[in-house]
Amino acid sequence: MAKLLIINPGSTSTKLGVFEDETLLFDETLRHSTEEIAQFDKIVDQKDFRKKMILDFLAAKNEDIKTFDAIVGRGGLLKPIPSGTYAVTDSLVYDLVTARGGEHASNLGGILAKEIGDEIGKPSYIVDPVVVDELQDIARISGVPELPRVSIFHALNQKAVAKRYAKETGKKYEDLNLIVVHMGGGVSVGAHTDGKVVDVFNALSGDGAFSPERAGAVPPGALVDMCFSGKYTQKEIMKKLIGNGGFNAYLGTNDAREVAKMALEEGNENAKTVFDAFICQVSKDIGAQAAVLRGKVDQIILTGGIAYGKYVTEEIIDRVKFIAPVTVYAGEDELLALAQGALRVLNGEEEAKEY
Repeated sequence: MAKLLIINPGSTSTKLGVFEDETLLFDETLRHSTEEIAQFDKIVDQKDFRKKMILDFLAAKNEDIKTFDAIVGRGGLLKPIPSGTYAVTDSLVYDLVTARGGEHASNLGGILAKEIGDEIGKPSYIVDPVVVDELQDIARISGVPELPRVSIFHALNQKAVAKRYAKETGKKYEDLNLIVVHMGGGVSVGAHTDGKVVDVFNALSGDGAFSPERAGAVPPGALVDMCFSGKYTQKEIMKKLIGNGGFNAYLGTNDAREVAKMALEEGNENAKTVFDAFICQVSKDIGAQAAVLRGKVDQIILTGGIAYGKYVTEEIIDRVKFIAPVTVYAGEDELLALAQGALRVLNGEEEAKEY
């Protein structure tokens, strides 16, 4: 039985989980105030501050860190890499420390995991970071050579629910053709075949359906006109696309539950139109990925926080059930997904990949 410490850093919190195999013994969210975070110029500068909070919390729980068999961190913004569980090496830490792929709180996951792991002489891992890139070559072509399509999506949860479905049906993930739809603050719809995500809509700043706070695909000509109108700075335009887009732009909230209430209970016709447009766009993305898989789709999987909504899932299912059966795994469990990734290595099911 393997005992694991899972570290999932967010912008204003650090989520911890202690597991014995896949059994969660306890978890905790350590909150960091704006004032605490503001004292650091760069995210990497928060390392010692967060590490002390983690160790202090474990000490208060009478947890001896030497009893852990491995430390697992959330993967950060690295270079594009295939899916899998990666041993945290010096070169991986270097790219996180130097923010090779950009500044993000998740960069601290691998850094903290390795530092704590090294101190107790145990291995450290990251699992399926957002930069997982398994795109087929034709999926990279956008129509403008200088603007290739890139793979940025909810890799950790997409891979976790795909493998969960395979396990529950007694099949191998690598033998299935799946379309996985993650619906949270961002939306990503991926085509899984041969154990790889060969096409996926960019969940951050690219294409596909709009989401609670992201614009998704917008008319490019009109966007260019907006950029050169003189009314907005580059930062303001980006905020319109990421953060203040989607539900936020139309309805002033990024809470899908609030949008559902406005649309379905309060009779807000504008909210109903926007909500139904979201459902239609996600369904269109599923149809697009079905074409990528040449119509040979074994299962469609709906996941993420929005998948808790009965109206959303029923409406999407009604639109796409002609393609394949649909399974709903509402929510996401990042701590468990990270634990499972490490366990596959510790149990000998997979080999740890080298960055």
